[in-house]
Amino acid sequence: MSFLPYAEYKDSGVAWLGAVPACWEVHRFRHVFRESGEKIDDTVVGPMLSVSGYRGIEVKEYDDENRRRLDEELVGYRIVRPGQLVVNTMWLNYAGLGVSEHEGHVSPAYRAYWIERDVDRRFVHHLMRSSIYVQGYTRLLTGIRPNSLQMSRDDLMDFPVLLPPRAEQEAIAGFLDREVGKIDGLVAEQERLIALLKEKRQAVISHAVTKGLNPNAPLKDSGIEWLGQIPEHWAACPVGLRYEVQLGRMLNAERASGENLRPYLRVADVQWDVINTEDLPLMDFPPDAQDLYRLAAGDLIVNEGGSYVGRSAIWRDTEMECYYQKALHRLRARNQTDDTTEFLLFVMEFATNFGVFVAGGNQTTIDHLTADQLRSYRFPFPPIEEQLAIADFVRQESGKIRELIAEAQSAITLLQERRAALISAAVTGKIDVRAADAADSARSGPAELETA
Repeated sequence: MSFLPYAEYKDSGVAWLGAVPACWEVHRFRHVFRESGEKIDDTVVGPMLSVSGYRGIEVKEYDDENRRRLDEELVGYRIVRPGQLVVNTMWLNYAGLGVSEHEGHVSPAYRAYWIERDVDRRFVHHLMRSSIYVQGYTRLLTGIRPNSLQMSRDDLMDFPVLLPPRAEQEAIAGFLDREVGKIDGLVAEQERLIALLKEKRQAVISHAVTKGLNPNAPLKDSGIEWLGQIPEHWAACPVGLRYEVQLGRMLNAERASGENLRPYLRVADVQWDVINTEDLPLMDFPPDAQDLYRLAAGDLIVNEGGSYVGRSAIWRDTEMECYYQKALHRLRARNQTDDTTEFLLFVMEFATNFGVFVAGGNQTTIDHLTADQLRSYRFPFPPIEEQLAIADFVRQESGKIRELIAEAQSAITLLQERRAALISAAVTGKIDVRAADAADSARSGPAELETA
């Protein structure tokens, strides 16, 4: 569907808004919104709310219940009522605001506003969160750090609010609710596809490193409860029998300087199958420490602590001199004619995702994977020829899956760009959607943003 512009435009008086439909009006924030002073005193109101740059105001989901605040800690938090505009002035460059459909409470860093004028709340929601408005906010933000830029109260109170006649607000809001819903549905489909593709990749890895590539190979009990059966000609033995396990060098203030400063890897530098070698920090590695901690091509680097336990990558550089700190283990095959880290990398990924490094049978990752613990874990080890074949197969299959994931992610990006462009064009009057509003419900796909 193509959209026509309005018949007549006028200068909005706001440089970044440009021309707007002749019958639309520009008001100031203070004339449209009134700040609410409600705060929690002795009774907590509703759940904790937060702002999503993509969805707006939503109930906060806790990934760790221990982070949920106690009632007495919520005294002074701002109360939010349904229909209020909620604003986080430190996140306006990330669309940190929206009209709430929920009753609840937010951090004192937020503000809540009643909508004073005869305004359609859904229209205001789309308008104030539109990409063109986010650009407008960003021009007025001040601060030192990118993640804590803030708009002053005076600038917010004076901020322009573009309002069409009420009937047009409702038409635009209805149109956008439908179109945004369709686009969000397509985005959700792509996200589900990505999740399924990631599950497929894990299934490929799991089967390959535990059962091999020959579906007719006779199996035996591995003697390891979580591993189950493996091909009968495979070994199931402690890692320490096949690999040297060396924890990295501890960093302290004294070692941050010295005559033998060398680059070293940190936990953040070791992602799954990827190692960052740019702008590495330096630590003093005297000759004896160089012999102990220098990385060699083919070494497997394994994270030993926190929520990243088990995350691994292979050091492949044959020329760069590099070392690693104590938060990382280095695994090096005792006999490279028998074992390859190309295979062990995928065993580590399987074990990590399977929960082998979960503490005590619960869902909390162990605090630290010590060298002794890592040496004692029993993993499957096929002959070297099969290790190499399995690693090659998994890489090929993973490559195909990653291509499909990249295509889905690209589709999501295009859909989100279309969503943002459509909202901005509609709420600022660059396109006239009134004629399309009645026809929208008859169409199955989202509107294309093409102006005549």
